[in-house]
Amino acid sequence: MNLRPLACLVAALRIAAADSTPDETARFLAGLPMHGTALEQTARNAPWVRHAMQFDDAWRPLDTRQLARIRAWAAEFLAPECGDRGNVFYFFSGPDFLYAQAFFPNAANYVLCGLEPVGALPDVTKLPPAALDPALANLRKAMNSALSFSFFITKDMKTDLTQTQLSGTLPVLLVFLARGGCKVATVEPIGLDKTGAVVTEKAATRGVKIAFFGPHGRAQTLYYFTADLSDDGLKSNPALVKFCDTLGRGHSLLKAASYLMHTGGFEKTRDFLLTHSDVIVQDDSGIPFRDFDPAKWQVRLFGRYAGPLDIFAQHTQPALAEAYRRSTPPEMNFSFGYRWHPSESGLLLARPK
Repeated sequence: MNLRPLACLVAALRIAAADSTPDETARFLAGLPMHGTALEQTARNAPWVRHAMQFDDAWRPLDTRQLARIRAWAAEFLAPECGDRGNVFYFFSGPDFLYAQAFFPNAANYVLCGLEPVGALPDVTKLPPAALDPALANLRKAMNSALSFSFFITKDMKTDLTQTQLSGTLPVLLVFLARGGCKVATVEPIGLDKTGAVVTEKAATRGVKIAFFGPHGRAQTLYYFTADLSDDGLKSNPALVKFCDTLGRGHSLLKAASYLMHTGGFEKTRDFLLTHSDVIVQDDSGIPFRDFDPAKWQVRLFGRYAGPLDIFAQHTQPALAEAYRRSTPPEMNFSFGYRWHPSESGLLLARPK
C-alpha cells in the first residue's frame, strides 16, 4: 500500500474552526442544538436547520424501534458483559459505533475497522454557503441505510463518503457519538507499525483515536482503523490484530459482515476473535456456526434463522437452521443484521465455557 506520511493526516485531522471544539463540530454535524457555541451563527443557515429537522425525524424512530430495545435486551441477556469497562472489538464495522454502544455502553475501548478511509475533521465554518446544503445532504445519504436498516451498505459508503467535503468515516463517527449522548474531548490521528505499536510516521495502518465522555460521564476511547482483515491482508500487515492483542481480551460484535469468514480467506481474523473474546454477539453473517465447538462454547440463539439474503444464498447454514429447530429461542423485538424486520432477525450469543 502506498501511504502518505502520517504527518499529512495529522495536519488534516487538526483542521477545525479556530474557536470551535471537536464536540461542537460533532453536535453540528448531528443536527443538535448549537446555542452558546462557536458554531451558533453557522447553525442559523437554512441548510443546517433543514438538516437538523430531517435528522431528528430519522433518529427518533431509530432510537425507539432499535437502540432502546437493544439496550433493554443487553441488560437482560448480556449481563454482566454489557456493564464491563473492558474492550469491544467490532470488526468489519465501518463507522457503526451506534450498535457497539447499544450492546456495550460502558466499554473503556471500542475498536472499529473497515476498508473505508478515516477522512478529516472538517472545518464547517469554511464551507461555502452553497456547499453546506449538499455536504450535509450527502452526509445524511451516507448514513441512510444504517438509520433505516441497521447496517451500512459498503458500496454506497465508498461513493457517498468521497463525494463531499465531509469525507471519510470520521464525520459519521462524530454524528453517532453526539447522537449517542457522548461529549467528544479530543480527535487525533493514530498510526500503527506492523507490530501494532503506535507510531507517528511510516505507519502501516492509519486510524483515528477519539477520546470522549459517555452519557454516564466516564471517560471512554473509540478507535477506528482502515484495515484489510483478509488472510492475505494480515499476512502483509498484521498491525490491527497485534494492536488489539496489546489491549487484551474483549467482547466482540459482528453484524452484516458479508459472510467473509465463511469463504475461507479470513481464518486469521476468525481465530483471533475465537481466542480473544469473552463473549461474541453476532448475526449469521459473522463466524460460521460450525466453528463454535460445543466443547468450548456455550451458544444461545435468539429470534429466528431465515437464512441469508438472495445475494448471499450460497452461505446458508443447515447446522444453524437445525439448531434453531431443536431449540426454543426467545423472540426479538429489534432487527439485527441483513434481515431488517424483527420477525426475520436472528442473533447468536456465544460465551467460552
